[in-house]
Amino acid sequence: MPDLPLIAWVALAGVLGLVIGSFLNVVILRLPRRLEAQWRQEANDVLGLEGAQSPLPPGVVREPSHCPQCQHPLSARDNIPLFGWLLLRGRCRYCQAPISIQYPLVELLTAILSAAVVWKLGPTWPALAGLFFTWALVALSGIDFRTQLLPDQITLPLLWAGLLLSLCHLFIEPPSSILGAAIGYLSLWSVYWLFKLLTGKEGMGFGDFKLLAALGAWMGPVSLLPVILLSSFIGALIGGTMIALRKHGREVPMPFGPFIAMAGWVWFIAGDRLLHAYLSFSGIQ
Repeated sequence: MPDLPLIAWVALAGVLGLVIGSFLNVVILRLPRRLEAQWRQEANDVLGLEGAQSPLPPGVVREPSHCPQCQHPLSARDNIPLFGWLLLRGRCRYCQAPISIQYPLVELLTAILSAAVVWKLGPTWPALAGLFFTWALVALSGIDFRTQLLPDQITLPLLWAGLLLSLCHLFIEPPSSILGAAIGYLSLWSVYWLFKLLTGKEGMGFGDFKLLAALGAWMGPVSLLPVILLSSFIGALIGGTMIALRKHGREVPMPFGPFIAMAGWVWFIAGDRLLHAYLSFSGIQ
């Protein structure tokens, strides 16, 4: 790799994060619609329902970006990450429909998180893996927040990537990775069934099991309890704030996946420091 100062690598990671964040917006918006349309077609085929098949929504890669209101294709300058939205002042150039603030927020968040990964790990192979880990969590959080869906198309590759990277001893050893994946899945699976037996309701989705299993595969079983505790704290803080501000009804289900993803990323980047701070505060160390 070129001999550049760390700050230059961090800046490059931030710029790359802006570009990847623009693509993640497409994934967040288009992948659930595409999956739902495919599931509908498969259900019709299984049930033998006749009728014209409706065309599938735009895919993630091939179809160019367009305004969701007027369907006009966007120009290159409109697609500039973050700055395109600012230059347009949050409105479509062609029909003046408002453009969701999700676009710049996801791009900016991805840039900041990508820069933090390189700042922590440096220009190394673990940093490259950490960027993939970060981008997958951003995509999963966005999709789950909007649709309460954690698609296998992202959770399972993330899980397998963690297991395979352990063979390279990049973060943890294979036994720790395998045990982390198994415990991560079974812990939430057990909570799910216990809650369902006691209340007759489903407290979470199967995607949450797979996401925590993926985090266990990347960071090992010792990370799971801190991640669960931290995700519960973040969820209570954000959920309580949204309810207090009347942005979310008490009876409306709130996705847990984004909180697991947030806690997993925080522990991936700063788990050692958080653990050291806790031990020092408690007087154990």
